[in-house]
Amino acid sequence: MTREKAREILESMTKGESLLRHARSVEIVMERYARKLGEDPEEWGNTGLLHDADYEAYPEEHPNRIVDQLRELGEGKMAHAISAHYTKWSVPYENNLDKALLACDELTGFIIACCHVRPEGIDSLTGKSVIKKLKQKSFAAKVERDEVYKGVELFEVDLKEHIDFIIDALKGHKEELGI
Repeated sequence: MTREKAREILESMTKGESLLRHARSVEIVMERYARKLGEDPEEWGNTGLLHDADYEAYPEEHPNRIVDQLRELGEGKMAHAISAHYTKWSVPYENNLDKALLACDELTGFIIACCHVRPEGIDSLTGKSVIKKLKQKSFAAKVERDEVYKGVELFEVDLKEHIDFIIDALKGHKEELGI
């Protein structure tokens, strides 16, 4: 699937700027991880871009709408990763794509929330400061910390190094993302 097709699918179901920005940010991080791990950057980026595509239009059916659409398009690997991006759905993690999406989704959103409360935005953000905020339950309270920690565990990455990697990936897009 091309990025253009993925973007078309996303925009057919998602109109809200916040969710579009979240999709883009996860796309950026997933694409960067694909390059680091020798995986397909377009496939990984598109998976990040589409992981919540049906959430706004079909919240009660999320992620089934986008998963079914991807399967119909022959994108089974992407569909499976998206169906597994929340541990409470009890879908098995079969490969690095599945694990990376879980490890990047909630944490990328959390990191962006951290950027919004800093005068310098992402420019002065560090892994240490994000970890400190993770321990503060009242900050970005809707972010499920157990999902963050389980994702890091399954993806087999060090939490601080993972956070620093995400920050670095997002820095080059700070104007686009408003961070």
